[in-house]
Amino acid sequence: MARRTVFFVSDQTGVTAETMGHSLLTQFEGLEFRQVTLPFISTVDKAEETVRRINATGLADGLRPVVFSTLVREDLRGVVRRSNGLFLDFFAAFLRPLEEELQVKSTMRQGRAHGIANADMYTARIAATNFALAADDGAVSSNYAKADVILIGVSRSGKTPTCIYMAMQYGVYAANYPLTDDDFESDKLPAMLQTHSDKLFGLTIRPERLHQIRSERKPGSRYASLAQCEYEVRTSEGLLRRFGIPQLDTTECSIEEIASRIIDAKDIERRLRP
Repeated sequence: MARRTVFFVSDQTGVTAETMGHSLLTQFEGLEFRQVTLPFISTVDKAEETVRRINATGLADGLRPVVFSTLVREDLRGVVRRSNGLFLDFFAAFLRPLEEELQVKSTMRQGRAHGIANADMYTARIAATNFALAADDGAVSSNYAKADVILIGVSRSGKTPTCIYMAMQYGVYAANYPLTDDDFESDKLPAMLQTHSDKLFGLTIRPERLHQIRSERKPGSRYASLAQCEYEVRTSEGLLRRFGIPQLDTTECSIEEIASRIIDAKDIERRLRP
């Protein structure tokens, strides 16, 4: 199978080009892509070097590269557009129709998508992230009153990365609590969680996948054994059902999907937009 090279070209970090490009590439199954990000292309010299790299890759591969661009400046876009790649210009595709509809010319300013254009929003993102880190794995439970949501589930079911993602992307104050053998033996939720039952959301995972994840962390341990994983998942799911806590199986979900489903299910306000 021929492997196609894909370039993500941006005058900033390249995150937007990567995100939008990846979303499109996932629609083409059975193809292999070599993905290259070229960030901070902010001068004509850098744009021309980008063209040389794209053209050289096309010659080496024998296939023209695909180029996803979020370059803002027209002169830089014009340079890269002359490459021998398939040039897909996200800004040209959407800015012109928006200008016509809104009857306002775009500012064409670089760095607006991911820069600190709004100090209040940046501060909110940092505050939410600090909260998620401080309230990780049941820490600072006295601050649960400030949480928008409290994720509960067995160890390695995706709680921590989901909390951090919700904080950084949406400004959501997310805490998490790991269910342990002590909770299973008592057959009830800790009092500190019962006090905030309306904020609870459970994450679960298939035992086989949990066994695989834990084995990478602590191979050969009781913690990672399939029997222990089956016990914990079965008992935690029963506990969540008993207390009427909504739950989501994270086995085949990305962090982005987990976060979106939680925010939608709990009707949590997005303080920030990505």
